[in-house]
Amino acid sequence: MRVAVTGGLGFIGSNFVRHMLGKHPGCSIINIDKLTYAGNPANLRGLERSPRYKWARADVADTSAMRRLLKGADAVVHFAAETHVDRSILGAAEFVRTNVLGTQVLLDAARACGVSRFVHVGTDEVYGSVPRGKSRESDNLLPNSPYAASKAAADLVARSYFRTYGFPVIITRCSNNFGPCQYPEKALPLLVTNALEDRRFPLYGDGRQMRDWLYVQDHVLALDLVLRRGRPGEIYNIGAGAPITNLELVSKVLKLMGKPSSLITRVPDRPGHDRRYALDCSKIRRELGWKPVYEFERALRLSVEWYAHNREWWEPLKRHTAYKQYCARQYGAKKEN
Repeated sequence: MRVAVTGGLGFIGSNFVRHMLGKHPGCSIINIDKLTYAGNPANLRGLERSPRYKWARADVADTSAMRRLLKGADAVVHFAAETHVDRSILGAAEFVRTNVLGTQVLLDAARACGVSRFVHVGTDEVYGSVPRGKSRESDNLLPNSPYAASKAAADLVARSYFRTYGFPVIITRCSNNFGPCQYPEKALPLLVTNALEDRRFPLYGDGRQMRDWLYVQDHVLALDLVLRRGRPGEIYNIGAGAPITNLELVSKVLKLMGKPSSLITRVPDRPGHDRRYALDCSKIRRELGWKPVYEFERALRLSVEWYAHNREWWEPLKRHTAYKQYCARQYGAKKEN
């Protein structure tokens, strides 16, 4: 199978590429990645020598490039997206362009090239805040941030291509991911890397927002199953069933690292901050037999150890202008000291 992966230099995409090439000898990957600030060739270092892997630097919103690069592809797994909620609050335009227009352009190119499977990777944030119970795949979409709204719009565009054209689209919606190679502006790697440097971590509001944390290796295992066995036109929630408040998570990580709670610094809550996410994942378990392999405490320990042992990966990223400018705009320079 020849699989086109968009955003394969990013966090989840790069873990997926390594998984597919390692597990499926008959699989080849063309990685379509624009190389934004969040993409990192170091995530896939060593694969450039593999005859089964190729990286093409291109924008998913570029129609001619997508039609050229998808020729001969059997399947598409679409990760490419602007994903950070805080950045979407600072400016939504790029989120709409990449996440909505980019998805539509990619779908048109995939149809034109005769792609037989299209997996659109989404997020639980499209459901909005869930006061009680769990979100099911058939629930209404009520996004509360520009990021979540752009992903909800992309989901609907993808769904429409199945309903209108019979194009074999499958949509997934995952909970918060964590693990190796996650860009350090995101909550957990920011917490861990700041703690390694004895820097403070900015905690929004009262810290009682509830999230379900999914280890990235469990996510890519689920996506592998969806790619091979998922039903076109269906939506699959993917979550770990490990809910924890942000404050509990921060305290747990600092304790694991032997760091003091004084590294926590409270900052005003962000606009439209969802209080609680919770996914009903019975469908993917029932239909595809997927369930998480990694127990949360073990996965958390593995993640902390990875960042502790790979400073050469994240230290240059935190020195980069894009990261520093973002932190200055979002938290104020004093919060990074």
